[in-house]
Amino acid sequence: MNSCGSMLGLRGLLLPPAGILLLLPFLPPLLLPAAPAPHRASYKPVIVVHGLFDSSYSFRHLLEYINETHPGTVVTVLDLFDGRESLRPLWEQVQGFGEAVAPIMAEAPEGVHLICYSQGGLVCRALLSVMEEHNVDSFISLSSPQMGQYGDTDYLKWLFPTSMRSNLYRICYSPWGQEFSICNYWHDPHHDDLYLNASSFLALINGERDHPNATAWRKNFLRVGRLVLIGGPDDGVITPWQSSFFGFYDANETVLEMEEQPVYLRDSFGLKTLLARGAIVRCPMAGIAHTAWHSNRTLYETCIEPWLS
Repeated sequence: MNSCGSMLGLRGLLLPPAGILLLLPFLPPLLLPAAPAPHRASYKPVIVVHGLFDSSYSFRHLLEYINETHPGTVVTVLDLFDGRESLRPLWEQVQGFGEAVAPIMAEAPEGVHLICYSQGGLVCRALLSVMEEHNVDSFISLSSPQMGQYGDTDYLKWLFPTSMRSNLYRICYSPWGQEFSICNYWHDPHHDDLYLNASSFLALINGERDHPNATAWRKNFLRVGRLVLIGGPDDGVITPWQSSFFGFYDANETVLEMEEQPVYLRDSFGLKTLLARGAIVRCPMAGIAHTAWHSNRTLYETCIEPWLS
């Protein structure tokens, strides 16, 4: 028996190569190589962190948009520190949100995307600083006061009805005031020394005040693949609105852009390094009020969707 007949198990048949080819359509399927499975691109998981007085319900439109444009994406809108609980100190929130995102990251070896709205953008930036092994591909900061807040808003009037922005530092820069999340990023440009000495959150993650973890936090923050900054002049809450792009007031209340800020010039937590490697995207959008950033379809398609790989 020739070797071909033995391999095919056809006893007593001496088949030339052409004969084997004629029999192939009638052979059991297991003898034929399986067709390769079609390749289906999978999207990285998306984690959403809400802002002050928000809840996961606020992001139902955003969730719908992601499901439409990136079907199959695993989206987690974290339901923590909702409503008035969002006034809890930000370091407490960072710990809680960190415990929630860690297992999601662990299950996503290719990385995750963070979409963090308003106050949540500061929570996420702190997470990127303190998490040594985070694998965030895109950190999308959605109208977040990254350089702080200095403006009268309805939130402030409700919290501190007898105070205006000019004297709110007396509350926020006290140990009692730092127990409120909004005071953790209150940034009074007329009392810079008090801010640097009293701020238990923003001054630390900005690297504006020396602390033992500054070098490690900067290294951790620079693990991020891309920083997407979104905001606009019609926001109505973030003051100045350029804080969403790391701009802020000087002592004369003139807005200095990111590249003019001392934290950028000193590269205290990595902004200058990120920009140098082309990892910062700025997406300004006019005509959007603060509470509409996560429900505006045009904004999503322009500033968010392109980065959800």
